[in-house]
Amino acid sequence: MEEKKYEITYIIRPDMDDAAKTALVERFDKILTDNGAKIIDSKDWSKRRFAYEIGGYNEGIYHIINMTTDSDESLNEFDRLSKINDDILRHMIVVRDN
Repeated sequence: MEEKKYEITYIIRPDMDDAAKTALVERFDKILTDNGAKIIDSKDWSKRRFAYEIGGYNEGIYHIINMTTDSDESLNEFDRLSKINDDILRHMIVVRDN
């Protein structure tokens, strides 16, 4: 299978301390790399206010990962674990053209 580029955006609870947020980001980056993905970059975008309340929060920290992979295994595992993690309010996985 051909390697594709993906962008994952996820929103982290705004009331986490820096150490816990860093641990969360490292954990989810490791989930991707352990399942065969190559991370190009993983960085915080910004803290933004929501248009509507999500899980009792009015704002969140957006984090973006650009990566490549040739299988869906890493994406499926990231999707599964982010759905059950209370620290991630929302996530989105998009295939990149370039």
